[in-house]
Amino acid sequence: MAANSLAPSYSPNSSCFLRSRPNLIPLPGRTSINLRLRRPIPSIKWENTTITGHDVAERQRGGGRRRWSVRCAAEGMERGMLMGGREAAAGEIAGALSTVPERYTVVALTALVMCLCNADRVVMSVAVVPLAAKFGWSSSFLGIVQSSFLWGYIFSSLIGGALVDKYGGKKVLAWGVALWSLATVLTPLAANHSTLSLLAVRAFFGLAEGVALPSMTTLLSRWFPSNERATAVGISMAGFHLGNVVGLLLTPIMLSTVGISGPFVLFSSLGLVWVATWAGRVTNDPKDSRFMSRTELKLIQAGKTNSSADSSSSSSSQRPSLGQLLSKLPSWAIILANVTNNWGYFVLLSWMPVYFKTVFNVNLQQAAWFSAVPWGTMAFSGYLAGAASDRLIKVGYSVTLVRKIMQSIGFIGPGLALLCLNYANTPTTASVFITAALSLSSFSQAGFLLNIQ
Repeated sequence: MAANSLAPSYSPNSSCFLRSRPNLIPLPGRTSINLRLRRPIPSIKWENTTITGHDVAERQRGGGRRRWSVRCAAEGMERGMLMGGREAAAGEIAGALSTVPERYTVVALTALVMCLCNADRVVMSVAVVPLAAKFGWSSSFLGIVQSSFLWGYIFSSLIGGALVDKYGGKKVLAWGVALWSLATVLTPLAANHSTLSLLAVRAFFGLAEGVALPSMTTLLSRWFPSNERATAVGISMAGFHLGNVVGLLLTPIMLSTVGISGPFVLFSSLGLVWVATWAGRVTNDPKDSRFMSRTELKLIQAGKTNSSADSSSSSSSQRPSLGQLLSKLPSWAIILANVTNNWGYFVLLSWMPVYFKTVFNVNLQQAAWFSAVPWGTMAFSGYLAGAASDRLIKVGYSVTLVRKIMQSIGFIGPGLALLCLNYANTPTTASVFITAALSLSSFSQAGFLLNIQ
């Protein structure tokens, strides 16, 4: 079909439109238009496909010449496609259509590092049993060893937010993972050297891990629109709790086959591999990412509650001082909620395998299995809590009301379940009550934890 006869009537049905600068293909006056690509590509939804004619700037004597241009836009493309069968264009479209949104990659890497974070912690909760038998530690000293992690964790939790504000979540989290991986591999060496060395290494381990949560919440608040944020945090915290399952299941196996140093070396190595991947992929702000598409960036910016996409990087003079924060009742509510939540969480994290072994007289591997079930269920329920929170906000409930509902479930439910734990007579019954407590506790992730952002 000739271009002159095609121009007035060619207007295919469309289902998408992408605002991108089209590429123009000049065609001679009597040239047929060939839209066939040399390499097959996935089905493309075309929109606003038109053929227009324009005169040459200066007509020559004896009759002017008319040039034709094809304008097209395909779903997912950031730039126009040259028509006429260019293989590069076909490859670009196929790549654009199959690309996973970059914010999904960020939350996947965040969930993975949170998994490693807790796996590194729980290794010591299991390994402390054979270490206590080897070195003859008393129950009271066992408590000191378990609490030494928190000595450093307290300080880095206080300064972690300030470090993230100054240097960015990407860099702070990368350094934290590198340092806690180093402390992890040094733990069995320090235990063989002296108890003082062990306590120092565990405190350093806690110091490095304390920056994980501030970095995670800050990064996700920048990379996700507000109506997806609870789900993103739920996915990351699901990885956090699955780390307990991974650590509890793998550590007894490696202790019996490789030795005490086995699980420490494994999780330390995985942490260093993660750092290498993270450093080359993620940025503090989505607008700085070379993997970010314009469409996704606009979606993130449009979903922010603030009026400007750059308000997250506002100057320090616009941020409230520490004194101003501490003068506000909501700040103290978040602090109290955090203290209450972590009190129960870290007691169960540190002592659950010891509890099952000493109270119910099960072996170490059985104790690890009874301890792993509650954490695995908590990972799943945490994701459900985040998804339910986002759903309630989308249908019209206020953010404040949703946060209060989730936090109430996250405190009242675990309190009742732990009271019932006093009446457990078998390890199975105890595991059921602990599972209920931790599963309901995960609703706090959609409560006070999101209010920090």
